[in-house]
Amino acid sequence: MPKLTVKDLLELKGVRQISFVQVAREEEAKAAALAGMDMIGTGYNSQTRHYPAVVPNTHFQFGLAWGQHASAEAALADAMRAMEAGAQSIYCAMSPQIVEVLAREVVPVIAHVGLVPPKATWVGGMRAVGRNAEQALQVFNDSKAFESAGAFALEIEVVPAQVAAEITQRLSILTISLGSGGGCDATYLFSADLLGENRGHIPRHAKVYRNFAAERDRLQQERISAYKEYILDVQKCSFPAAQHDVAIDVEELDRFLSAISLGT
Repeated sequence: MPKLTVKDLLELKGVRQISFVQVAREEEAKAAALAGMDMIGTGYNSQTRHYPAVVPNTHFQFGLAWGQHASAEAALADAMRAMEAGAQSIYCAMSPQIVEVLAREVVPVIAHVGLVPPKATWVGGMRAVGRNAEQALQVFNDSKAFESAGAFALEIEVVPAQVAAEITQRLSILTISLGSGGGCDATYLFSADLLGENRGHIPRHAKVYRNFAAERDRLQQERISAYKEYILDVQKCSFPAAQHDVAIDVEELDRFLSAISLGT
């Protein structure tokens, strides 16, 4: 399946749901692509910049790290570097004014409303946003501001499903739900939640499809057992054994021994 361009994604609005996952490792990106994921995203840095090359047939989004850009020009420069590295879209959690600067240079921007973790102090912490009319109206107004600024898509995080659905119907751009119901244009999950890698608190909006945390615990115990067996073999002189050694012909060994005997 060819990767979806921004144009393709916009044409899917109201047609079908778009699947989107945030990955933390190259093998996750490869697996998501092989599974047929519509969109894959991760943060942009020197370790991740090669990811688009390993999933050439999937729409790839790079995220600009919060707090790393002191100006619109700095954000634009980083966004352009990410696009040069192969990203087809850029996540940016900054203001509509910053988004507008990127959009003027035709950078496809995904903005963010609702619960925006770096800004959570303004809404009382890590909690749902839009559960009263005033907050819901603010989310709507923020969404329209990002649409006007030129964003092509908007992540709506932990907003009541009915509110997110109503906003989606009133926007021309794509909406991406993270904990905001199924009425948006795309659904988004973190791979760590989806694969069950996290211990302790699991976000209410997440669905866990596998238990990688338990599997990692099992593998860790296997590592410990293997190391213990190795230590015991070394102590008992049962490793290395003959099959692990490099052989030398008897004649060559004799010549070597003669040579060192003469030298001493």
